Amino acid sequence: MQRRILSTVAAATGILALTACSGGGGGGGDTDARGPITIWYSNNAAEISWGEQMVDAWNADHPDEQVTAQEIPAGSSSEEVISAAITAGNAPCLIFNTSPAAVPGFERQGGLVNLSDFPDGDDYITARSGELAEQYRSDDGGFYQLPWKSNPVMIFYNKDLFAAAGLDPENPQLSTYDDFLATARTIKESGVAPFAINPAPTSEFFQSWFDFYPLYAAQTGGTQLVEDGQSTFDDDSGQAVADFWATIYSEQLAGNEQYQGDAFADAYAAMAIVGPWAVQVYGDDVNWGAVPVPTENGTDAADTWTFSDAKNVGLFTACDNKGTAWDVLKFATSEEQDGAWLEATGQMPLRQDLTDTYADYFAANPAYQLFGDQAARTVEVPNVSNSVEVWQTFRDGYSKSVIFGEEGVDAFLSDAAEQINGLVAGN
Repeated sequence: MQRRILSTVAAATGILALTACSGGGGGGGDTDARGPITIWYSNNAAEISWGEQMVDAWNADHPDEQVTAQEIPAGSSSEEVISAAITAGNAPCLIFNTSPAAVPGFERQGGLVNLSDFPDGDDYITARSGELAEQYRSDDGGFYQLPWKSNPVMIFYNKDLFAAAGLDPENPQLSTYDDFLATARTIKESGVAPFAINPAPTSEFFQSWFDFYPLYAAQTGGTQLVEDGQSTFDDDSGQAVADFWATIYSEQLAGNEQYQGDAFADAYAAMAIVGPWAVQVYGDDVNWGAVPVPTENGTDAADTWTFSDAKNVGLFTACDNKGTAWDVLKFATSEEQDGAWLEATGQMPLRQDLTDTYADYFAANPAYQLFGDQAARTVEVPNVSNSVEVWQTFRDGYSKSVIFGEEGVDAFLSDAAEQINGLVAGN
């Protein structure tokens, strides 16, 4: 988890900056216009490889609608770069790396096309992603992002450390809070690692996506932090999750100081909350196992929810040839290209019936099967006004109460809920 968190830290500044922007963006062209377009994709090697083959496949059959592709330009964060491009009016047609938390800010800038304005827009998105697509609608009911790919997070554990602590590495007792805590105490007391688990204790708004939020999603069976304009977490489920993590920190089963490195890879912690990206990252370097995140009384793996850690695709208003852009977007998220994406990256397309559609892939790559199954039950960050401020408010209260024990959990939950309700209402 630490490696992914460190790569994400720079995003905080960029997203916070863009949420303060307004105006800008704009551009000519209607939803039928066709011709050459430009696209951006992420700068990691696997995603570049997929993007290059996708563009080559499209261009080979569309000589009058050529796609020019490049990596997202360098900046302190991709969100900051996108926001600046919207303001300047020179954003590309498509960006295959759009953070759902940033979408409300991009919308407010006038930078995103409502994909529901295309005659087949709603039908295509909902047919591909199923019920999960509803989490990505904006307040006006439209889709300003296409749900693209997720990294559903689960618990990775180090089998060698578990065995050294006298625990069963093939059948770890981690499904209930009581079992998880008992296992964590055994790890700590055995001395095999300084900590049982070590999520980043830092204050960036997005850090709660990798400690509180996955467990809250699981505990509630798929509830977002905010629904229908109101915060949801000041309840028994939120209390149970916050109390669980407060116990972890109060008993020093996790550290409240940032670790400079990858705590799981370095055996500084015996467990981590990670997505399918971790299969390639840890590979054979760590003898790992994976299980769903715990719930208070235990939940069958087939019914457990978690955080999606998704990235989506935006179509930007500066694009002149929006008709071509929409056709390219559908091509890039077709069954064939989603399969190529899965093969290249190991990240889960936000496509219903994923494991059945790509049964051969999962049979050949069993390490990803758990994540493929989990991808059908993921919770996204709520698509609400002041999205980043909502999460920063939550994180500030969580840090003070849960991580550092300076305030009661009850007070944290009620105070954060009240503040977040005001932010969502635009206050």
